[in-house]
Order: sequence, then structure tokens, then C-alpha cells
Amino acid sequence: MNTDIENLFKDKVIGHPPGLFVIFFTEMWERFSFYGMKILLVLFLTAPYLSDNPGWEWSRENALALIGTYSSLLYLTPIVGGWLADKITGYKWAVIIGCFVMMLGHAFMVFETTWSLYLGLALLVIGTGFFKPNMTSMISEMYKGKESKKDGAYTIYYMGVNAGAFFGMMLCGYLAENIGWSYGFGLAGIFMLGGLVQFWLAKDLFGQIGEKPSKIHEVELPQNINEDSPKEHDTTSNSEKLNPFTSIDKILILLSSIGGLLYLFNDPISKIGDINMLNFKIGNLDGSNVTILLALVLFLYLIITRISRYNTIVRDKIIAVSIFGIFTVFFFAAFEQSLGSMTLFARDYTARALSGNSAMVFKIIDLILTVVPLAIITWVLYLLFKKTYSKIPYSNIVLGLTFVFLWFVVGYKVNNEFSKDTTEVGASWFGILNSFFIITLAPLFSKWWESKYNPSVGMKYGFGLILLGLGFGVLVFGTMGIPQGAKTASVSMIFLILAYLLHTMGELCISPVGLSYLSKLVPGRMIGFMFGIWYLAIAIGQKAAGTMGGMIDKITEQYSLSTFFLIFTLIPIGVGLISILLNKVLKKLMHGVR
Repeated sequence: MNTDIENLFKDKVIGHPPGLFVIFFTEMWERFSFYGMKILLVLFLTAPYLSDNPGWEWSRENALALIGTYSSLLYLTPIVGGWLADKITGYKWAVIIGCFVMMLGHAFMVFETTWSLYLGLALLVIGTGFFKPNMTSMISEMYKGKESKKDGAYTIYYMGVNAGAFFGMMLCGYLAENIGWSYGFGLAGIFMLGGLVQFWLAKDLFGQIGEKPSKIHEVELPQNINEDSPKEHDTTSNSEKLNPFTSIDKILILLSSIGGLLYLFNDPISKIGDINMLNFKIGNLDGSNVTILLALVLFLYLIITRISRYNTIVRDKIIAVSIFGIFTVFFFAAFEQSLGSMTLFARDYTARALSGNSAMVFKIIDLILTVVPLAIITWVLYLLFKKTYSKIPYSNIVLGLTFVFLWFVVGYKVNNEFSKDTTEVGASWFGILNSFFIITLAPLFSKWWESKYNPSVGMKYGFGLILLGLGFGVLVFGTMGIPQGAKTASVSMIFLILAYLLHTMGELCISPVGLSYLSKLVPGRMIGFMFGIWYLAIAIGQKAAGTMGGMIDKITEQYSLSTFFLIFTLIPIGVGLISILLNKVLKKLMHGVR
């Protein structure tokens, strides 16, 4: 394995092995297709039948119930996919399987039929399970023995993530809203196919890296702190014998998992298909709520009983991680409105028609936002070609062709927009703001975290949640003039842009920090279990986002749209203040870890 690593590092692109950039572009195309499709989903499902671009005219509640379940499952299947890769397939083949299954999923979405939609979403969930946890594991293996370069490698990798999301939402959204939904779904599938083929043809570049399953289950995190020495492994092995998973633990995991999955599937099925698998009542609670509450109680009992078996220091650290997990649920329940209720707000309540000077200014800004990042990434592609043209020629040809096609789509978009006197900003366009603000603001936040003013984790969570709430506060202010029950309005775009800016600043305080502190606080022997718990917290937040976002019509009709956004203002700010107040307690529980 060391020979393969040394071979990869012989030729470098911007100081890193070419294999990193093969992974970069694979991740970029996967995120392109993933976010390009996801931002279309709520628009397609809720678009009226009788329109220039007809959709399915679902209610917002039904659409967001489905999207909430879909988004939640995307964070649960990687727990299984990571285990399968570790035990059976290896990381490299898990990535290839994931790409192939996701490509099939996007292909089915093109048909716009009920069966193809559900089958497509199911395949995307399964494919993501294989793909998502194993790309970072490939990077981990590549950089064994070269840990000092890992931070830079992950920075490049996450730039690929955001570049893909940026171009996917921009271009898939543009084609879908201006030509037809199938074109947007189809474009996502084409680039997923490109990512699959170029990675497949470049797989030999990695040698045996990611090829064979490791004997010990490892989960890679962006901040790899748990590089235990052999002596430490001996210690953790002895400790693990003191706290194995008992039969009761396994039964609790099984029952809580079944309850959670029943709720996840029953929620959209009962609303959309009028088929209630949990058709019973206990008091005032219906079967669905009883099931999820019981599952949560069983799961909490499992966590509490397991925590109580550890020594004081380990127990305190796990309690701290659990508190951060609860904050994470609240964060994602509000933050993920971006691809749900906020996208609907952009379509139905935002003034997007521009003319005259304002239209020309937007076209120029949009041109710069599109062409400059694409030119930079194309330059990176050229550097990769120079180093690998003889090693992976066919992969480079495929990658080159995907970029030629990408430039063609960008050229079509730019030419089409500049040929018109007026322009209408697409509802999906606002989704790119998160990726754009991340790319531009991440270096500033990184400098802040490295300075002497670096706040503790409790303060970071507090700041992140408060910024998130303030973003919704901007929307409260912007929607105050919309009357009760209104289905449309013309609020200035500036409110939505400011909301995305504040939300991204909140995300930069929380999202990269959570996994970093998880890796620092949790002993190596528990990292896999706690990693699964962390993904579970995000999954709960995703489902909560769909459920709460689906209440937009009821709250708007009964109160107002401002009241709807006020809920997402007050709850994150309240939880953020709790995090700040608990800062000293959290510091004590962390036992000096920063």
C-alpha cells in the first residue's frame, strides 16, 4: 500500500497527487447531479398542471413530506454503505457501485411518471449510501503517512463538493424552468454518467488503494484525530470488553430502527397515497406519532444506558457530543428549508422579473458567477491532463468531453439570456447562493478559527444558530406586507439573498465543526457508532425540515407567511442562546478538548 501512495505522490497537481483531482471531479459531478435534481423536485411536484411548464400540482405539504423522507434516508443509508465497503466491496468499488446506481436513478427521473419518480428516488438513496461515506475514505488511505497535507486535501475536496452543487443548481434549474423538467433531470443524469465513467477509467491510477476491505472498521472524518498508536489500541481493546453491545442493546437498536423507518415511509404514503400503515390511535396521538415517539424513547434509553457504563471522562465527552447532536437536529430542521419552503418562497412570493438596467446588471453578475469559477476549474483540469495524459488517457478524454458539454450548456444559457431585453430570475437560481457564499466566506472563517479569537464549540454553535435565525428574521421583515392566506406576492430579491448570506455564515459556524469535535471527543473504538449517531441526528433534522416546511400553507392561511418564518426565527435563536449559556458546562464536559 505504501508503494501505491508513493507512486501517487510522484507527480503532483497544485502540490497534491493527481488521484485527489480524479476524486475531486467525481465528487463534483455527483454533487452536480444530486443538487441539480434536488432543487427541481419541490418545484416540479408543486408546479400547476395548467402552465407553460406543467408539473404534478401536489400540495406543498405532500411534496415536502416526500422530500423530507427522501432527504432523511440520504443520511441513513451511508451508515450501511460504509459498513458494506469496509467488510465486502472496498472503498473504490463502493464508489463505482454508488455512481452506477445513482446514474440509473437520474435516468428514471426523466420519464416524469409516478413509478419512475419513486424508483428513481429509491435508487438515488441506495447509490448515495455506497458513494457518500467512501470518497473521504479513499482520501484517508491516499494520505496515510502524509497527515500534514490532509487539511489541504480536504479543502480541495470540499471545493469540488460546492462547485458541483453550484453548477448543478444553476444549470439543471435553468434548463428545467426554461425548457422542461425532463431536461433538468436529464442533465443531472448525463453528468452523473460522466463522473462514473471517468472514475472507472482512472481506477488503476490508485493501485490497491481502496481496493480491499480493511479488517478493522474505520470511519474517516474531515479532521482525523484518532490515529491511535498500537499501545492505545491495546488499551481500547481492553476497554471495549467492558462495554460490549448486549442483547438488550441490539434489540433496542432493532426496534427503534423499525419504528423510525415505519414513520419515515408512512408519513408521505399516508398523505400522498392515502394508505396508512399505522392506522391506530392512543389517546389524542395517532399511530404515526405514537410510533416515532416510542422509537425515540427506546433510542434515548439505549444511549443513556450505554453512556452510563463508561468511565467518567469518556461519559462526559459523549454527553457533550450528544448535546451537540441535539443542536444539530434543530439547525438542520431550519437550514434545510433552503431546498423546500425557501425555494417555494422564491417562486411564488419573490419579484423575479427584471427589465432595463436592473436586468442587464443581473445578467452581467450571473455571467461572472458562471464563467469565472468554470474557467478556474477548467484550468485545474488542464493541469491534471498534463500530469496524467499517458497514465489515464481514456479517463481524461471522458472528463474533457464532459467539460466541453458543460461549456456548451453555459454558452447556451448566457446567449439565451443576453438575447432577451428582460429576464426572469429562476426560482432555482437562489439555491446557488449557499455554495457561492461558502466558497467566498470559508477562508475568512478558517482564519477566524485559527486565530487567538477562536471561540469554543458552545459559542460556535450559538453563533451559528443565531445567524440562522436572523436569516429567517430578514424574511419575516420582508413578508410583513403580505396579507393572510396569500398564495403569491412580489417581495424584493434582496431579502432572500440576505437570508442565504446569514444562513451560510451560520452553516460555516456549525457544519464543519460538528464532525471535527466528534472525532476529537470520541475514543477511536466508538467512532463508527457515534458517526452513525451523528448522521442519525442530521437525518432527523432533514425529516423535521420537510414536516415543518409542509406547514407553510396551513400557517399562512391561519396566520400569515411572516408567522411561518417567525417560527424559524425564534426557535434557532432560542436554541443558540441555550448553547451559549451552556458553554461553561460543555467546556467542563469536554475535559480540555478544543
